[in-house]
Amino acid sequence: LEPVKKFWQSPIKPISDGLARVNQLKPYKFNFKADKDTVLDGFFAHEVQEVVPQAVGGTKDAVDEDGEIDAQSIDQSKLVPLLVSAIQELSAKVAVLESA
Repeated sequence: LEPVKKFWQSPIKPISDGLARVNQLKPYKFNFKADKDTVLDGFFAHEVQEVVPQAVGGTKDAVDEDGEIDAQSIDQSKLVPLLVSAIQELSAKVAVLESA
């Protein structure tokens, strides 16, 4: 970690609100109009953008020059640090409960 730190802006801080932010995410089951038989698990990008803005690309309700939908995208890998932080917070809470 030390050699890489010089590339990051200081200060480097741990994620302390992972669980609270994960709880703001709203997962859904849905399908696309083009493939009504396939049910997917996922998120609405504009809702994720409120919690983890760096995970979302594009603009809500955008259309291209031909009037076609220019859908937003979610880089799921940007959610991983938040998920790990939430798991660590839950793990710490479980450890406290188990030791009581």
